Amino acid sequence: MLGFVGRRIVTGVGLIATLATLTFFLLQFGSTDTARRIAGQAATEDAVNVVKERLGLDQPVLVRFWDWVTAAVHGDFGKSWFSGQDVVEAVTTRMQVTVTLAVGSVVLTALIAVVLGALAATRRGWLDRAVQVLSVIGQAIPGFLVALVLVLIFAIRLDWFPATGYTKPSDDVGQWLLSIALPITALTIGSIGGVAQQVRGSMLDAFERDYVRTLRSRGLPHRTVVYKHVLRNAAGPALSILGLQFVILLGGAVIVEQLFSIPGIGPAALSATSQGDIPVVMGIVVLTGLIVILVNTLVDVAQAWVNPKVRLS
Repeated sequence: MLGFVGRRIVTGVGLIATLATLTFFLLQFGSTDTARRIAGQAATEDAVNVVKERLGLDQPVLVRFWDWVTAAVHGDFGKSWFSGQDVVEAVTTRMQVTVTLAVGSVVLTALIAVVLGALAATRRGWLDRAVQVLSVIGQAIPGFLVALVLVLIFAIRLDWFPATGYTKPSDDVGQWLLSIALPITALTIGSIGGVAQQVRGSMLDAFERDYVRTLRSRGLPHRTVVYKHVLRNAAGPALSILGLQFVILLGGAVIVEQLFSIPGIGPAALSATSQGDIPVVMGIVVLTGLIVILVNTLVDVAQAWVNPKVRLS
């Protein structure tokens, strides 16, 4: 198991290094005159040059990249060129909000989808057809449209939840739950059908295996065969798609956070990218990559625990 985890960590470090390198050079070649924007459109050329020298923009690209790498490996991602806020502090504070939405949505998706997928595989009939229709509808409707409908019904007409805004859990736990309820629901609805369909398909495939016939021929109760053997074998594919859903939900949270005015990583990423605030963009990219790799590693470890054959791959 340690060797399995070690290989995943080495692969993850290589992916982060590649991701950071590509992002840095793409930002350099695609950035506009950031120094002019910081100094102001009416600033003199001397004032703009002072800003360039202060930010290191007068240095060659390779020198700037080396300086960023040597500082980043020591945990120093610099400060925002526009706000002056420490990048690590700014990104981690906002990432906590985004990860809360993504984790809440994944947990809710897993609970509902596993139940629906297991019931569809064991009972079939109208419930099976309903899960397949739900899967198609969930993938066809954009998340922002679901969010708008939820706001219209539950925030504006029924006044059960706040339409916009975010309350910190340290301020009021009840208001915090109300402020994240609609965003998590909007992210969850689109992913339930796909995961339920995966669980259903994996269980139906397991029902056709010889070991299930053997277990039934020995007289094991149907419930024991389903919940102790079939569902466990279906857990591997379900974990894979849940890990993929987490990555998709991080991207989907960018739009949902804008709609609900939630101070997550989405608004910060859009603002930093449009301004050309390279330190903030690099901090967001590296931290997001670390979270994605960590989640994928945990999913791999969980799959290896569920199915020992995965350790050999």
